[in-house]
Amino acid sequence: MHQARTTCPYCGVGCGVLAHVDGNRLTDVEGDGDHPANYGRLCVKGSALAETLGDHGRLTRPRVDGVEVDWDIALDTVAERLQTTRAAHGNPSVAAYLSGQLLTEDYYVANKLFKGFLGTPHLDTNSRLCMASAVAAYKRSLGADAVPCSYEDLEEAELVVLVGSNLAWNHPVLYQRLRTAKTRNPLMRVVVIDPRVTDSCEIADLYLGLRPGSDARLFNGLLAWMADKGKLDRVFLEKHTQGLDEALAAARVDDIRIEAIAADCDVDPERLETFFYWFASQLHVVTLYSQGINQSSSGTDKCNAIINCHLAGGKIGLPGAGPFSITGQPNAMGGREVGGLANQLAAHMDYHTPGAIDRVARFWTTASLVPTLPEGPGHKAVELFEAIERGEVQALWVMATNPAVSLPDANRVRAALAKCPLVIVSECMADTDLLPYADIVLPASSWSEKDGTVTNSERRISRQRGLLPPPGEARHDWWIISEVARRLGYGEAFAYDHPQQIFAEHARLSGFENDGERVFDISVLCELDREGYDALAPIQWPVTTASPRGTARLFEDGRFATPDGLARLIAVRPTGPAQALSEARPLRLNTGRVRDQWHTMTRTGRAPRLMNHRAEPFIEVAPEDAKAHGLGDQQLARLTGADGEYRGRVRVSKGQRRGEVFVPMHWTDRYSGMARMGSLLAAHVDPVSGQPESKHGAVALEPLAVGWEATLLVAGDLDDDFDGRDEGAYWARIPLTHCRRWQLAGGEPSSAGGGVETAPRDWLAWVQEWLPAAPTLWCDDPASGRLRAAGIEDGRLRWWLMVAPPAELPGLAWLDERFAEAQLGSDMRRRLLAGCDAGEADRGPLVCSCHQVGQRAIVEAIHAGDRSVEALGARLACGTQCGSCIPEIKSLIEDSAEEEGAHARSEQKPETVQVA
Repeated sequence: MHQARTTCPYCGVGCGVLAHVDGNRLTDVEGDGDHPANYGRLCVKGSALAETLGDHGRLTRPRVDGVEVDWDIALDTVAERLQTTRAAHGNPSVAAYLSGQLLTEDYYVANKLFKGFLGTPHLDTNSRLCMASAVAAYKRSLGADAVPCSYEDLEEAELVVLVGSNLAWNHPVLYQRLRTAKTRNPLMRVVVIDPRVTDSCEIADLYLGLRPGSDARLFNGLLAWMADKGKLDRVFLEKHTQGLDEALAAARVDDIRIEAIAADCDVDPERLETFFYWFASQLHVVTLYSQGINQSSSGTDKCNAIINCHLAGGKIGLPGAGPFSITGQPNAMGGREVGGLANQLAAHMDYHTPGAIDRVARFWTTASLVPTLPEGPGHKAVELFEAIERGEVQALWVMATNPAVSLPDANRVRAALAKCPLVIVSECMADTDLLPYADIVLPASSWSEKDGTVTNSERRISRQRGLLPPPGEARHDWWIISEVARRLGYGEAFAYDHPQQIFAEHARLSGFENDGERVFDISVLCELDREGYDALAPIQWPVTTASPRGTARLFEDGRFATPDGLARLIAVRPTGPAQALSEARPLRLNTGRVRDQWHTMTRTGRAPRLMNHRAEPFIEVAPEDAKAHGLGDQQLARLTGADGEYRGRVRVSKGQRRGEVFVPMHWTDRYSGMARMGSLLAAHVDPVSGQPESKHGAVALEPLAVGWEATLLVAGDLDDDFDGRDEGAYWARIPLTHCRRWQLAGGEPSSAGGGVETAPRDWLAWVQEWLPAAPTLWCDDPASGRLRAAGIEDGRLRWWLMVAPPAELPGLAWLDERFAEAQLGSDMRRRLLAGCDAGEADRGPLVCSCHQVGQRAIVEAIHAGDRSVEALGARLACGTQCGSCIPEIKSLIEDSAEEEGAHARSEQKPETVQVA
């Protein structure tokens, strides 16, 4: 047994992880107390990493045209078909679509092959979906894709503004750092600007629930207000910026009175002016923004509107100050460092950078090979799949991402993939939505096997270390790409046998002919040998001879990365969402992550406890909208949008604005039917960044009429024997520890209502047809259509069925454990239909995933006198590990206090009034 340091593969916080390794098994993980990103903290996803590992469900052998082959055949076929495509249709007919899940070394080799030697500009990445607008705005204003801040700035700020970021759920460890800092500094203020009341509001001193899409109008208004109130930093502006007059003129095209701005943003005027005053009056202000800003058809302008306000107030290049774009993926920044976006070359050089094409070509030239770089940028993500649809791109290599789910207009993307003559997929999991479209499947290594580096949101490079051997014949992505390059005749340029060689080359390129005009420079690190690379400690770029230990904060000298050293204020004209509401689709759709899941759940879906917090796809609806549409909490409903529909369970939320709905981004065809949010979104993109508008869909909402609902638990070894995907109007597949849960619904409701099917199904006959074990125990109520049954075979529980709304479910932990027993005793058999042990209370909805604490236990403890987060943590352990559930716990404390207050008021006797 030994411990090894590595980095979490989830969000852009980039937490350090201590992995406990026993031979070829990773047994447990904990936070790395020495890593400066997290100092020992891990969120629930990170703490469950060990539970996501194992060979089950992994791709272990290459496949060509549906047939398993050895690596030589697979690699020969990839090279041959790519070469044939180029010969027939030209270099631009081949393309690659990469991922922020790749390591920097994988990214570098892929970019070098496609742009440098295949000569195609069409290499883009799923970072286009999350960070492209932030990147474009930084480059327009500061001159480089260079985040100026560090995490420490959040702790040193006097005011922190969270806009378009549910930090509590999407970057939980960073949220806990901010929460702790606010506790230590009572003078710190936090403002949350978001259409939804999220868990991040728990620490907010001020909340602005603005109209979706009105962010640029708000920050333009702030800029004008600062100018009118004499709050501009004129000295900083004159010495270090240009463009103020144009930016102010653009802001003043609209009515800049507080009342007018508040009306356009649909916020309270007094609250808005309070925010303006706080921002203008403090020097140490950090504005932290994320997908709520970026994922817009005008996302770049929104980012620049924020940056404008920081430049206007001189709130940048200082401790506790700056516009801070928080990255979504673990290595979105590392991918951009090497040129992973279609408009980039490499090492933060773009096609339009003077001399860059020649410089990169000379750097990649070998003794016998001269690269042929494209002359201009390639297709960005949405454009790329449109080009595939038109037939311009004939071959696509996808690595470590799932565009069949994540892109907007997702059904059209699937049609394009089906049409593409050659689709190559490098993937680690055996069951994703993309694989049916693949002609060639290449099994790739995954976290705990991959060896290389990642860069987090604060420019900190960390090692992600290879701790375990890949399963079967899975290989590292850099190795796969290099082997294909060798077969194409480019072996001399791809003669790597270890990721350290790739990293050293990447570091050399960052400093090649770089006299300080490019901020990204890690050239000092090119001297690391393999031992030094293996021991590399987390470090923030730039890393140069002048700053060999890294650089925490950028632009402290007031000189920016533009040709003249001056930052640009950008003239921004606010525009609304491109996806217009209509009578047919009157509701505004918002999409995003949930607390315990990540992307399309290929990894988090393997840890059953991560499925407990939000087990099914859902639609978050305001109470007024739920009532208007005849919907109750937990009822099934459907959304129809641009290109398809979405089915999920209603969650009525007071934090949701009227006229708007929210759905999660995670569910795929592997886990539910018709729950892909991408099918609801039209493919509108920002004209500068190419980032899709994923936060502003237009949808219609209606109940999903069904005659029955059922919950079926199936033993894990029978999971392949039963497939509920064709059962009825709705299904969701939910992994538990010892079994699989299927949530099913269908049939036609009776005209009399009550949820009884017009032609009731013979459930016992259905079970005998679909499951191997005959019903052993059952009880039913034909009048209500309810039934409970169980199948036992050779003393083991094989399945359990309840036909009734899921609100009637017992807590499933007890039933799940029964599937692990080799022999069920008579006492257990008697309790099977009840679904719980004698006298056991249902724990209610899960709140704390780390310690599996349910809502009922927390509420009971509150009523017993534990009326603080600390007291509840001492009694139940909830909120004591990652802290992600603390906002929900505080909400339960507040709800309980309100209920007790209302009860006390109802029992007060009216005062006796004496009449003279």
